[in-house]
Amino acid sequence: MPHDLETDGFAIAAEVLPPGAHQALLHAFPQLLATGAGNRDGLLHPAVRSLAASREVRALVEPVLGATAFAHRATLFDKTPMANWLVTWHQDLVVPVQERRDAAGFGPWSQKRGVWFVQPPEHLLRNLLAVRIDLDGSDAANGALRVLPGTHCHGVLAAQRSAALARTIAPVTCHVPAGGALCMRPLLLHASSKATRPVHRRIVHIEYTGERLPGELAFRHAISG
Repeated sequence: MPHDLETDGFAIAAEVLPPGAHQALLHAFPQLLATGAGNRDGLLHPAVRSLAASREVRALVEPVLGATAFAHRATLFDKTPMANWLVTWHQDLVVPVQERRDAAGFGPWSQKRGVWFVQPPEHLLRNLLAVRIDLDGSDAANGALRVLPGTHCHGVLAAQRSAALARTIAPVTCHVPAGGALCMRPLLLHASSKATRPVHRRIVHIEYTGERLPGELAFRHAISG
């Protein structure tokens, strides 16, 4: 049975890559991941910017966030035998901004490699959508994302509450075909296991929003259609 984005917090779509995008992104990965298994600055690369603004990807975004939605960040990562990690159950709660500007309801703050990140108020987190484009295909053997359906409806969760939900809700492994995408609400509890099959799992994780930040706060990037 297909999953529903609003009730389950995620949905899977097949064949979302624009013509020529697959090869362009495969060529971009070695450059963007030259110093590690992940890159939080994907929107600085032309191939990723083009993908974020493409008609095919925005066709997934606009019915959810509206025609004025824009991409504000893109993270690239590749799970391989040399970089094979696991991630415990969590929500994605921070966004990158151009500089620190204190505002009511925003915080805590953190800095990673010179970039400021902040946790925005819950209403803004609810207005985010992640589109995870899968270049190789994901399944249980190569460490596909696992999710707890419906947990995005609970808002921002304390660690104890997250652990309780993980004990009571059956997880779903997100099987995504190569060239497909997993659309996900960032408040959805998600995790991933280590891969047991030694292959690439290259993901372009693009996060969109339909809401600007208040005052002098600004998202680090803004890529529209």
